[in-house]
Amino acid sequence: MFAALSRIGRGRVLQGAAALVVLGLLLWWLVPFGPASPTGSVTFSTGVPSGVYQRYGTLLKEDLGRDLPDVSIQLKTSEGSQQNLAWVATGKADFTVATADAVAKYQEDRKPFADRLRGCARLYDDYVQLVVAKDSPIRSVAGLRGRTVGVGQPGSGVRLIADRILTAAHLDPRRDINPVPAGIDTMPNLLEHHRLDAFFWSGGLPTAAVDVLSKRFDIRLIPLEPELIAGLHASGEAASRYYRSAAIPADAYDEVRNDGAAVPTVAVANLLVTTDRMGAGLTEGFTRTVIDSRDRIGKQVHPAQLVDLRTAIYTAPLELHEGAMRYYHSVKP
Repeated sequence: MFAALSRIGRGRVLQGAAALVVLGLLLWWLVPFGPASPTGSVTFSTGVPSGVYQRYGTLLKEDLGRDLPDVSIQLKTSEGSQQNLAWVATGKADFTVATADAVAKYQEDRKPFADRLRGCARLYDDYVQLVVAKDSPIRSVAGLRGRTVGVGQPGSGVRLIADRILTAAHLDPRRDINPVPAGIDTMPNLLEHHRLDAFFWSGGLPTAAVDVLSKRFDIRLIPLEPELIAGLHASGEAASRYYRSAAIPADAYDEVRNDGAAVPTVAVANLLVTTDRMGAGLTEGFTRTVIDSRDRIGKQVHPAQLVDLRTAIYTAPLELHEGAMRYYHSVKP
């Protein structure tokens, strides 16, 4: 009798153990693998409404919404790179795009929380474009003396580089020209209606606002000769080393031919920026989407086609964020 009860007890124990195994397998099947998807809300600071940063941010938001479904993405327009950096550093935004020279300037000036800024990706280069009416007598930066010139808004990267180029051409940005603090959303209209003699813009190629202007008003691009680069580098400022000689292709704008020749200019890299306050998981996901969305966004915003995984990791002068580094390690061959 006792032996029979013992056999029954052993059977029940075995049945119970089998049930636990089955339950464990079900839980193993149902519980998702890997880290939890990032959650929360982030603000992405872009630029002026018709600029490349804003168009890029609007399209990127769509892909972020798909890849990070539990993260709410808010876009915030700004004056440009300098304001973007101030907002991210002080917590008024979480991610942004800014030029490398603006980052170096922010660090050099020891602005608030500059040491907390981190890079996620090197994106595409901005090209400085000095735009005049086609029949303008202005042929060089030196020819801007005494002219009314759009130099970008105070918080923009355009203002930063315009002031430096003018200085390199031996012009005082505040005394030798009549500077107009306007952005790419208004400068084309001001030039068309002869309220500006010229305007500076720094952006990816082609910039939609310049392209649209060229289709209704004849314009020309002023060459920024290599000696200006030498002048920029001679300034001794840390930011000046991020400028390089470049050329705007003759066919960058369909209606701007400049006698069929490429136009010498100055280029500077754009960086995707956050701070060390941003979590590694969300930063990794954000960086992944930026790289993966290149082709889709590039069909509408051409500069995005130039985002390259091989160079994205070079975010100088910023240290790479831990989450971005984790992403690059995950895709390393």
